[in-house]
Amino acid sequence: MPPPPISGEIRRAAMKRLAILAVPALLLLSVSFLLLRPSSPPLLPSSPQPDRRRLSVYVADLPRALNHGLLDLYWSLPAADARIPASSDPDHPPPRGHPPYPASPLIRQYSAEYWLLDSLLRPAPASTVRVVADWREADVVFVPFFATLSAEMELGWGATKGAFRRKEGNDDYRRQREVVDRVTAHPAWRRSGGRDHVFVLTDPMAMWHVRTEIAPAILLVVDFGGWYKLDSKSAGSNSSNMIQHTQVSLLKDVIVPYTHLLPTLDLSENTDRPTLLYFKGAKHRHRGGLVREKLWDLMVNEPDVVMEEGFPNTTGRAQSIKGMRTSEFCLHPAGDTPSSCRLFDAVASLCIPVIVSDDIELPFEGMIDYTEFSIFVSVSNAMKPKWLTDYLRNIPKQHKDEFRRNLARVQHIFEYENSHHSSTGAAPEDGSVNYIWKKIHQKLPMIQEAVTREKRKPEGASIPLRCHCT
Repeated sequence: MPPPPISGEIRRAAMKRLAILAVPALLLLSVSFLLLRPSSPPLLPSSPQPDRRRLSVYVADLPRALNHGLLDLYWSLPAADARIPASSDPDHPPPRGHPPYPASPLIRQYSAEYWLLDSLLRPAPASTVRVVADWREADVVFVPFFATLSAEMELGWGATKGAFRRKEGNDDYRRQREVVDRVTAHPAWRRSGGRDHVFVLTDPMAMWHVRTEIAPAILLVVDFGGWYKLDSKSAGSNSSNMIQHTQVSLLKDVIVPYTHLLPTLDLSENTDRPTLLYFKGAKHRHRGGLVREKLWDLMVNEPDVVMEEGFPNTTGRAQSIKGMRTSEFCLHPAGDTPSSCRLFDAVASLCIPVIVSDDIELPFEGMIDYTEFSIFVSVSNAMKPKWLTDYLRNIPKQHKDEFRRNLARVQHIFEYENSHHSSTGAAPEDGSVNYIWKKIHQKLPMIQEAVTREKRKPEGASIPLRCHCT
């Protein structure tokens, strides 16, 4: 039996009740949508908002003579030192428009200054940095001085270390002085006391005469070895290596990789490695490098261990490539400084690093875990006869294979040369240059806090510089 017809009045009353009930439900849905939907910027912001995922960098205004002009000078002068060959490296062509960085191994291992500046002159679309024209918009100020090249040119053309330490007639000191005078006279330095300025000091002798003047800045160094001070007073009758606490710290400074000198070996090209442990370098070193001499004497006659004198220059390069590619492990003892280029040559060669250097600091820690592809041995254990070789022989093959696979995964992180990765020459997103910029970005909160604290110091207050080293 069909339902009775609904009159128009009843239908209108029913619709009215439904509408009344629907209003609260619609309001509830609207409020829920507004609360749960992700926030988004306005379609037409009143002013451009900075991208906090990228580091804003202002490049200090220095004459070309203090960076690429130094390269022009380098290549125009006769090679008065065997360390400085008169030809560039054909395997590592320079970015377009710039002179090549020296191929001499003793200089090229410190080439970070070259690649970092290039990344700012030609940033890639996916770069971790944003170059700004106004210093007031910058997170940090990059100082484009080739400090390493300047120091090595002074040393390379016959200056003894004693003469290098004198200021009179020292072209490197003259350049250091010009850089500091120009940078500290700028309002950007006065704003922060230099705490947000970035200097690249990869060579232990870089900016040697003016280090105390730039100590508050962010210093890019390969380790803290060049900053060690012999402080016999604090140790009583026993002298010890100490870092001057007002200059360097892991809190403000960044450890950067050496540029590796040997070609990168792909994991698919890896072959048998009949040698247990390989080392090539100078036996006799100073300070912490005395450990190297003792290790040498302990292991030079061990079977399956190769200990060679030399450096991977033109004559020793092929020997180094063969040695590292045919060895399971590559020894990395401390030398004049706690670290060396040898570690990064080992990574490039897929030779598992064995690090015997208690004071070593490493690049990008916190971003990568070195224990996944390196062996760390204390100096005290390494000094025990046969302890190290017995330890290495007992590492199972599956563990060595895992170490080597992990080495292959991190090789790209220690690559500087832009020209190998992109037709535009821009720094690869996962290479050393951008990892360095990311590490600097991590320092920003501490830098900003230090600048703010400095502002509240009253005039005439005598407050010593403090750097909490870790």
